[in-house]
Amino acid sequence: MSDQNPQENNNVLKQRVITALVLAAVLLAALFGLAPGVFVLGLGLVVLLAAWEWSDLASIRGVAARLSFVGLVAASLLLVAALTGLPGAPDKAMIRNLLLGACTWWALALLWVQGYPSSAVLWGNPWVKSLMGLLVLVPTWLGLALVRGQANGEWLIVLLVLVVVCADVGAYFSGRAFGKRKLATEVSPGKTWEGFWGGVACCALLGLVVGYGVGGGAMMLALVVPAGLASVLGDLLESMVKRQRGVKDSGTLLPGHGGVLDRVDSITAAAPVFALALLLSGWQGA
Repeated sequence: MSDQNPQENNNVLKQRVITALVLAAVLLAALFGLAPGVFVLGLGLVVLLAAWEWSDLASIRGVAARLSFVGLVAASLLLVAALTGLPGAPDKAMIRNLLLGACTWWALALLWVQGYPSSAVLWGNPWVKSLMGLLVLVPTWLGLALVRGQANGEWLIVLLVLVVVCADVGAYFSGRAFGKRKLATEVSPGKTWEGFWGGVACCALLGLVVGYGVGGGAMMLALVVPAGLASVLGDLLESMVKRQRGVKDSGTLLPGHGGVLDRVDSITAAAPVFALALLLSGWQGA
């Protein structure tokens, strides 16, 4: 039971709604108002904000040490940009290999989430959690940069955000209505298998509506459904790290929502999966 009174709960809800609307407006303005290169640069700055928050989740102590981690992430972004040619002239073979590596990492992360809390012995020290942060954040930037560079890339990123929203909203309502079997009790006790499959169904419906209403047909399912599945893992991984660290939110930057990582956790896994599926399918957009 919440120890907040109804007025406090209403204030929190109001904060959440206002922040969500502002974030949506900023995202749309950046997507449709900025050139792809400028958008990708701004995206890098958001990743660095998330890196600052991850440094705390990784139990890195001291401002200098945390800034060093942020600097390491920045250097990694520059290296990936140099290797891939993004955002200007992308080397698709290099991008494909890096995204395959990122998706392999998320397969390992799934095993760690399934094995928590026992798995914490493998990743619970600051050094490994710092490496985890690199593997979470840098491929997020890579995936989103690739998607934005496609024909109609701004709409593809809107689609990716809608996939994450559908997975979350579908899981929430189906979990409330039918949820019985816990998905990951030790990581996120509120999530259920019934909610999970409800989120998948919602994503599949989105894929069909977009595929046959806008373009792409059934192929759209190959883009949307894997990204929806991955978004759940991104959420669970951050929940696991926060639980091990003993904190509720990754930060306090966003009123009513916590930190940047709390808003993008699902996208961190969905973005590289969506980008890889886009690259392998050869689909160029409607």
